[in-house]
Amino acid sequence: MNLFSFFIYCFIVSFSPGPSNIVILASVQNSGIKKTLRYIAGASIAFFLLIAASVVLGQLLSAGMPIILPLMRLIGCAFMLYLAYQVYRMDVSASAANQAASFTSGFLMQFLNPKVVLFTLTVIPSYVMPHYTTGVVISIFVVAVSLIGCSAYMTWAVCGSLFQGIMQKYRRTTKTILACFLVYSAIVVSGIPELIKG
Repeated sequence: MNLFSFFIYCFIVSFSPGPSNIVILASVQNSGIKKTLRYIAGASIAFFLLIAASVVLGQLLSAGMPIILPLMRLIGCAFMLYLAYQVYRMDVSASAANQAASFTSGFLMQFLNPKVVLFTLTVIPSYVMPHYTTGVVISIFVVAVSLIGCSAYMTWAVCGSLFQGIMQKYRRTTKTILACFLVYSAIVVSGIPELIKG
């Protein structure tokens, strides 16, 4: 097993901008890091559950993914557009900020984001299981990947906190840019760009 390739893949997928990371950044700006920890907790638990499910279900999930993916894309796209709207109007409504930064929102985002689902359900079966079969070793990799995901979320939260002054100064611009990133993520997740390319 190529550990370097495995960890590079995990870090790139976890730390690169995505819907969860963008919502974390926006939530820190509007609700502070304490309240954003609820979202991070939900996202981290769902991330761990998805990775654990990939070990338990293994090949069955890989075979069923082509059937599930189109529906997951539509639901994920709709949910991301909803979150983009919540992020855009965060400074108007305190309840919108709390809703976007909730435990439930963080938890659901992971299950509705095909990028996260495909990563978590394939990383262990593709990289680890062909080389290791013992439960202890596989469990160590599950925990390691989960910790990488959680550390990525915390990094985005800390960066949001560090740059909060700048983000507050340019509040309207910041929330518009973050909402646009979520809309872009929703479009990519929907599969529309692939259809256009043919």
